[in-house]
Amino acid sequence: MAKLLYQGHASLRITSDAGKVCYVDPFAGEGYVPKADLVLVTHEHYDHNAIHLVPMGHRTIVVHSKDAFCDGIYRDFDYFGFKVRAVPAGNANHNPQECVGFIVDVDGVRIYVAGDTSYMPFMDRLESQNIDYALLPIDGVFNMGPEEATNVANIIKPKHLIPYHMKPGMLFDIKQDMKVSYEKTMLVRPGDEIPLGHVD
Repeated sequence: MAKLLYQGHASLRITSDAGKVCYVDPFAGEGYVPKADLVLVTHEHYDHNAIHLVPMGHRTIVVHSKDAFCDGIYRDFDYFGFKVRAVPAGNANHNPQECVGFIVDVDGVRIYVAGDTSYMPFMDRLESQNIDYALLPIDGVFNMGPEEATNVANIIKPKHLIPYHMKPGMLFDIKQDMKVSYEKTMLVRPGDEIPLGHVD
């Protein structure tokens, strides 16, 4: 069974049942120990692209936003058992031409990592994608806040919502997290590693 380690802010590590390791937006927290097979970067702001923290192997693949969205096309990738699809992301603070989110399929589980974004029209189509776990930002300063994230979750209807990217300069903010009112919200703190079982 795949596992997700929330490192804080917008950083996470996904480990497949076969032991392959994918880091997303490295910057915060602990847990940069297993060598990366895959690294995904949603955009090039300093708090999302600290790839120097990630231990690399000779075959590590790093996918930057410019690789994931180029020539007007959102790309798909299939490496080490992680099937990755880039999707739109952005808002007034984040140029949509330079940002992406990722939908990651691993071990039969579908994870939507939104990146830095507010509501975007493509999200209206995500309910049909049967998202098991959605990670949505809730800082309310540079991205959507808790109320907008709740509304987006009600559109997407993920089996689980994991709020992240909570306040500038903070790994985690319990008060901000508790403002999200989507029924299937999970409380996941930095350092928590959760099993990613398929949810019916």
